[in-house]
Amino acid sequence: MSTTDNTATSKADVYQQVTDAIVNAIENGVGNWKMPWHTSGRFSFSPINIASKKPYRGINTLCLWSVAKAKGYESGEWATYKQWQERGAQVCKGEKAAMVVFWKFANTSTETQDDSEEHTATGSRLLFARGYSVFNASQVSGYTPRVESEETMPERIERADSFFTSIGAIVRNGGNRAYYSPSEDYVQMPPFAAFKDNVSYYSTLAHEHTHWTSREGRCARELGKRFGDSAYAAEELIAELGAAFTCAHLGLSSEPREDHAAYIQSWLKVLKADKRAIFTASSKAQQACDWLVQRAESRKAVAA
Repeated sequence: MSTTDNTATSKADVYQQVTDAIVNAIENGVGNWKMPWHTSGRFSFSPINIASKKPYRGINTLCLWSVAKAKGYESGEWATYKQWQERGAQVCKGEKAAMVVFWKFANTSTETQDDSEEHTATGSRLLFARGYSVFNASQVSGYTPRVESEETMPERIERADSFFTSIGAIVRNGGNRAYYSPSEDYVQMPPFAAFKDNVSYYSTLAHEHTHWTSREGRCARELGKRFGDSAYAAEELIAELGAAFTCAHLGLSSEPREDHAAYIQSWLKVLKADKRAIFTASSKAQQACDWLVQRAESRKAVAA
């Protein structure tokens, strides 16, 4: 895409374009287990649109993280060509756009990021996916990027600890494996000292808490009908994405786990066979993250 691609690309197969981009990013990271959702540096924060001031969500977060990682962008601010112009900024010549996706109801002007690909119709109101070209603040001139939070790492770790404590899941410590037990409804974590650093611990804890949300009465994820024999691999992908979204909320990086390398080929198989699979996984991961954040906030409010 060139700097002139500033309009919606509604006629293009946005599902295939996005899937191809994510598949390529996954394949490029196979050698060191670095997936497009494993974030570090400035772009570990949730990307936002400069016009609406709202964060991108679900598949759009994943798309923009992937591009930021590949290009080395440190800013989390994005906008369309026109939106940058409206702010007196200019996209630099030759810069390539990233794609984000919104869904539009037929016969209305309303667009939303929050749609699962499973719900392509609501009654007679069809939903259409539309791709938009956006550019990072690092790609424009005449604009000063916002200053990110200078919260120290100890402060972020303290906030993360408070966050997971507030959720109230049963977390048992010990052993050498991290997992969620559906039958007994608890999260098992190795001792804190077993992790290479604080961020690795909380990234893993976020992964297992995302699994914890799958239970009936929480997010109630039933993946068998949608993914068939690949349901287990799909749940692991959702947990990976959910951990990344949750860590971004906490201002932390998300770290790769070598024990998940075995899933990569399964994920690639699912994504290559189904151009909407990554949309479903991203949507369910965002739902899990939202559920955890809302639960933590509501329990903190009750305790206050």
